[in-house]
Amino acid sequence: MRQLIQKFGTGGIELAEVPCPPVKPGYVLVATRRSIISSGTERSITEFAGAGLISKARQRPGQVKAVVERVRSQGVIKTVRAVKDRLERWYPLGYCNIGTVIAAGSEAGEFAPGMRVACNGFHSEIVSVPKHLCAEVPPEVDDDSAAFTVLGSIALQGVRLAAPTLGERFVVIGLGLVGLLTIQILRANGCKVLAFDPSEARAGIGRQLGAEVVTATDGETILQAASEFTRGDGVDSVLITAATESDEPMHNAAQMCRKRGRIVLVGVTGLNLQRRDFYEKELSFQVSCSYGPGRYDSNYEDRGEDYPPGFVRWTEQRNFTAVLDLMASGGLKAEPLISHRFAFDNADQAYDLLVGGEGSLGIMLEYEADKTAANALQNRTVTLSKPAGRYSSTAPCVALIGAGNYAAYALLPALQQAGARLHTVMSGGRPETVKLAKKYGFERLTTDLDEILTNADINCVVIATRHANHADLACQALKAGKNVFIEKPIAISREEMHAVEEAHAAAPDGPRLMVGYNRRFAPLIVKAKALLQSSREAKSLIYTVNAGHVPENHWTLAADIGGGRIIGEVCHFVDLACHLVDAEIVSLQALPARATAAGDDDGVSAALQFADGSIAAIHYLTNGHSAIGKERLEIHCAGRSLMLDDFKSLEGHGWQGFQNLGGKTQDKGNAACMNAFLRCLSTGDASPIPFAQLISSMEAVFRIDELKRWSGEAIELEPKHE
Repeated sequence: MRQLIQKFGTGGIELAEVPCPPVKPGYVLVATRRSIISSGTERSITEFAGAGLISKARQRPGQVKAVVERVRSQGVIKTVRAVKDRLERWYPLGYCNIGTVIAAGSEAGEFAPGMRVACNGFHSEIVSVPKHLCAEVPPEVDDDSAAFTVLGSIALQGVRLAAPTLGERFVVIGLGLVGLLTIQILRANGCKVLAFDPSEARAGIGRQLGAEVVTATDGETILQAASEFTRGDGVDSVLITAATESDEPMHNAAQMCRKRGRIVLVGVTGLNLQRRDFYEKELSFQVSCSYGPGRYDSNYEDRGEDYPPGFVRWTEQRNFTAVLDLMASGGLKAEPLISHRFAFDNADQAYDLLVGGEGSLGIMLEYEADKTAANALQNRTVTLSKPAGRYSSTAPCVALIGAGNYAAYALLPALQQAGARLHTVMSGGRPETVKLAKKYGFERLTTDLDEILTNADINCVVIATRHANHADLACQALKAGKNVFIEKPIAISREEMHAVEEAHAAAPDGPRLMVGYNRRFAPLIVKAKALLQSSREAKSLIYTVNAGHVPENHWTLAADIGGGRIIGEVCHFVDLACHLVDAEIVSLQALPARATAAGDDDGVSAALQFADGSIAAIHYLTNGHSAIGKERLEIHCAGRSLMLDDFKSLEGHGWQGFQNLGGKTQDKGNAACMNAFLRCLSTGDASPIPFAQLISSMEAVFRIDELKRWSGEAIELEPKHE
């Protein structure tokens, strides 16, 4: 199947061949019949993508500041590489389409194959959409009209916030697609509408839809027109659906409102407000959020948790339905909004028109949905290239499952550097994955796990998905006879970990499994380990991690997806402590380190005691400043000390002949870690990290997580022998 993508590096548009998405629980697969290119939103995206580096920096000053901070913490080389990767990403385009359901996952509610639905899918022959971002299309509504459902919901949500009553007089500023839809919804509510837009063509459509329209742009004429429209009383409400950096729309809106009028911002405008404009009239101002309640709430959109109608009457999905019902009754017309039509094959011409300066409004893309649907579910694998002849006969043949940020900046460069044969990438079908697969020379791209498990050439599976999938994928790969590298953690629950143990034990001399605890392999840690081996005395470790805060809705904090930050991240630091001490943990304590007085952000202070008398204090903190380094490790032993600063430098005191190491370059051992694992597959040696150590350190992490949440009392651990 094909999908329209935006290349941010060049600004180019491409119809990319991508695999059909999988059928996920709570999602539906839709064969697209029509999709709309929004002349406002998508033009701004395309223009930004095509802008030069300096122009992009000027438009995103906040990101420039983040780059400067990253240079300080990670160095110039890594930062330049990260910025380059970011600027060269491929993004999916589009968010308004209509199509036919070809498959529905479990928990997809009322949706079933054959149903015609409007949804917020991309410009793609097949789209995978959460059930709450779909609505069934009534038979009275044609495909062309239904394609405007999402845009209509944006307009409807703005109108709902303005709370119109019969006979009120409204002003709409900006007559793009959303503005023209807003006029019709206000008219359906029994309101009189005055609209402003400098385009005579759009003004003509606005008049056709029942509004009085003025094309003047100077403030005096605009305010005079509003005064005449209300007979000097002032307008009841203003909806701003324009896209501009100017503050004038807000200033004019306040000037034309009556006392206690309402202003709702649906589009984008400057927000340097003048207090006097609002103070004297006691005006209210609100910003409308997209399609309505539920937007950007992962629990609602991705996990299918609905809001009760008795408490939230109009969610985004119910807004979709309301728009479709209004279309069915004839109260919302889409045909006047369509300025151009293109076959999906010619989508590049549509975008040339969009950015070329020629007047356009709603650009309709038309698809051959019946042809696409016939074989869509069989097209889950795309061949990208033929096997290269540069690999040695012993080079591991690798499949990568999951191609997110960590895989892009750490795992893929490490795999390429190690000389592995890169066979297949499996992911949900994002365009960025296509780019990465081509960049690193993978032979295939798939959304079908069986393509990997049944392929005899593939002998190594690298798992870099979200944490909840690690254990299940590892078990399936082990049972299929594949060697497994898991990014980390090995599992997010004991039950999952035990399942991996059983799968590994079923073939004791078979496939190897390793977790990507890369810090063990960092050059400075290798040196520290060598120094510590010269003494048998107990060691004292103090490991401070300035992890930083993440948003409350971040997937790593969800217990059933990321497992929480202790399970997902602290496992790294427990493993490193075990590696440096080289003894079993016999007891531990853990106390919560709260980021705020009101909330728990998975910070923890853990104390580990080892069988040889060594101790380690791990302070995983989420309330520090980002300007200081992320990790600092102190190691004290036999009157000597080592201090590791953020994997950039190692300072030693009391070690004969040792000179301080490092500088500004950070190396956390990602490449060395992957290389060590792949080398053991080629040579037949044992896995670099014994399996028993992976299990015992993860058991300690589970205990830390429990103690931090419950009591904080010390507990003893039973040693696990290899």
